[in-house]
Amino acid sequence: MVAVVWAMTMGMTSAAQFSKTTTKEVMRRVADWQIANPGKGNEHSDLDWTNATLYIGMLDWAELAEKVDGDKSYYDWLLKIGRRNHYQMGKWMYHADFVAVGQPFIELYQKYGNEKMVMPVKARANWVVDNVPSVSLDLDYKKAETLDRWSWCDALFMAPPVYAKLYVLTGDKKYIRFMDKEYKATYNHLYDKEENLFYRDSRYFDKKEANGEKVFWGRGNGWVLGGLCEILQVLPAKDKYRKFYEQLFVTLATRVAQLQSADGYWHASLLDPASYPSPETSATGFIVYALAYGVNEGLLNKDVFMPAITKGWQAMLDAVNEEGKLGYVQPIGADPRKVTADMTEVYGVGAFLLAGNQIYKMAN
Repeated sequence: MVAVVWAMTMGMTSAAQFSKTTTKEVMRRVADWQIANPGKGNEHSDLDWTNATLYIGMLDWAELAEKVDGDKSYYDWLLKIGRRNHYQMGKWMYHADFVAVGQPFIELYQKYGNEKMVMPVKARANWVVDNVPSVSLDLDYKKAETLDRWSWCDALFMAPPVYAKLYVLTGDKKYIRFMDKEYKATYNHLYDKEENLFYRDSRYFDKKEANGEKVFWGRGNGWVLGGLCEILQVLPAKDKYRKFYEQLFVTLATRVAQLQSADGYWHASLLDPASYPSPETSATGFIVYALAYGVNEGLLNKDVFMPAITKGWQAMLDAVNEEGKLGYVQPIGADPRKVTADMTEVYGVGAFLLAGNQIYKMAN
């Protein structure tokens, strides 16, 4: 009943019309600021998950900039990063955060056809598929092997799309079989079927917010939605593995859209936003990306979801200063109540560029 009332209410709001020109301008400003300020909000390794997320968003922007303006400089920037790291993966064999950088490397290979760009990604994936871990999905940071599987919901953005993309690239079903089995194991462990939301990890099963609600993080569910977008963009429409991910995407997107705050943001806590009043652009960026992608692909009803997309994108624009710095990005592992306009992180910029690309597609 709540979903029906929400849909009726949202559908009554007229959707704003986006401009391709202004959308492209702000995307360029944000991308250029991040490239010109590599030390601001980016003290991470080139191969870290934080930068992997930036690269994924930057690839969408690079494609747009080249197609519309003939500007190849953003591809050149990405190629420089790949070359100086020999297109290697992160250090830990299983850890999803160290696999995430495989996504942009696969896409660079698809554009340029250089086998060196994808060989390390294949080698890592092959090793993991041939040596599947069997540890518990209950997360315990005291045990090193706790991160050998996708035991936290953020991991569903980092690793599964790599295997989906390798499956489509090579036609080898071992990648999708592994991804499907491990993804569904994490889904069965962390997805709350009453709330239609993902727990961050098993440590939150019994925790409550100040208002008595369960604890579901905005960015965590944003990570899942973003990962589903990446998977759905490559899985063919008639692929037998697609249905589960498409249905999960629609269900999760519908639920999360209901939880948007009046200011247009999705705050750190989805069910207790009042306890986390600061704007939060990394969660909002991933969610706007997902909702706009869903509308563009006909998976979500335009009349119902456009008001949330419009408010969310405007909130993202409000967080960009004149120079192009994106603020209000929740830090890693920090108290999410303390997010300010000065706080930025590269994964927030990646989410902004992913969202902006989808907004550009639907703009006049």
